[in-house]
Amino acid sequence: MAETSAAAGLTVQQWDDKFFVEHVQGNRFAGEMGKSENAIIQVKDDLGKKPGDSITFALVNRLTGGGVENGATLEGNEEELDSRSHKLTIKERAHGVRSNRWEAQISAIDLRKAAKMSLKTWSMEDTRDRIIGALGSINGVAYGTASEAQKDAWLVDNADRVLFGAAKSNNSSNDHSASLANIDNTADKLTSSAASLMKRMARTASPKIRPVMSERDARYYYVVYVPSLVFRDLKADATITNAQRDVGLRMQNEKLFKGGDIEWDGMIFKEIEDIGVISGAGAAGIDVAPVYFCGAQALGYGVAERWKSAEELFDYGRKKGCAIMEMGGFDKLTFGSGSNDTDDLKDNGVLTGYFASVADS
Repeated sequence: MAETSAAAGLTVQQWDDKFFVEHVQGNRFAGEMGKSENAIIQVKDDLGKKPGDSITFALVNRLTGGGVENGATLEGNEEELDSRSHKLTIKERAHGVRSNRWEAQISAIDLRKAAKMSLKTWSMEDTRDRIIGALGSINGVAYGTASEAQKDAWLVDNADRVLFGAAKSNNSSNDHSASLANIDNTADKLTSSAASLMKRMARTASPKIRPVMSERDARYYYVVYVPSLVFRDLKADATITNAQRDVGLRMQNEKLFKGGDIEWDGMIFKEIEDIGVISGAGAAGIDVAPVYFCGAQALGYGVAERWKSAEELFDYGRKKGCAIMEMGGFDKLTFGSGSNDTDDLKDNGVLTGYFASVADS
């Protein structure tokens, strides 16, 4: 009796579909991704439908005018909609491995399956690292490679969106390195009061950093990404500890909230252990680390082609290669605060805090 087997192409497609679902579910930032302007990480997949290497994100500021009342004339008293744009350029990302028939014959594991699982892990870590890199970038330049002059210029334009330690006065005339050097390990840990200061700054910045609205109960939240040692200090704050007693039950159906997160005063704090420290930059040479306080449209993710796999045979079919690839890109969304879109760039939805990050003794 003849038996029907799945076509090779279909099998690959099924693996890709399953992988994409697992990739999204396993992504540490998945709960903050969405296609609307209400998302922390706004996803645009326009390039999947047309050719091109860039996607434009529209950034629309809130209206501030008072409107009119009781039949007053509206014509001529309309408010100009202050909108800006951010152009995100995508890149192709790919990685692959190759094995041969003989190694597969003598191996105790399925090399083909192991290769795909390893590539899936790599792609998830690559996505995580690109998101973290975008959050810390200085006008599109990676923080670790940005010059001191670039950091100072960024700080001048974003002074209402940057906090050094627990006090705004730690900003030393918009000198980035001098301001970091004011952070000490006593007064400048992340605490509930410092978090509240970040929230007040976000709500009074010009323009304000918009919170995202919960899909479940129409409440508004900010999301704060916190490195592990700074998260440790936040958890030790008595106000935070006392506030967590009923959080798990109350937030169990909230998409933005995951197990291990801290929710307090309209902020959801997420521990991201892969956010790196800035070694020796603080007072007395202590390590400090960035905290990313995020509102709507903090990052943009432009997608032309989602992650997918590919296989190829070499050397008369004796060797098999397995690859995984994507066309997309992450950017911290910025807008020009000057006369043009690219003049005096401000971070649209990110307030950056720097806090003490001293290792356990």
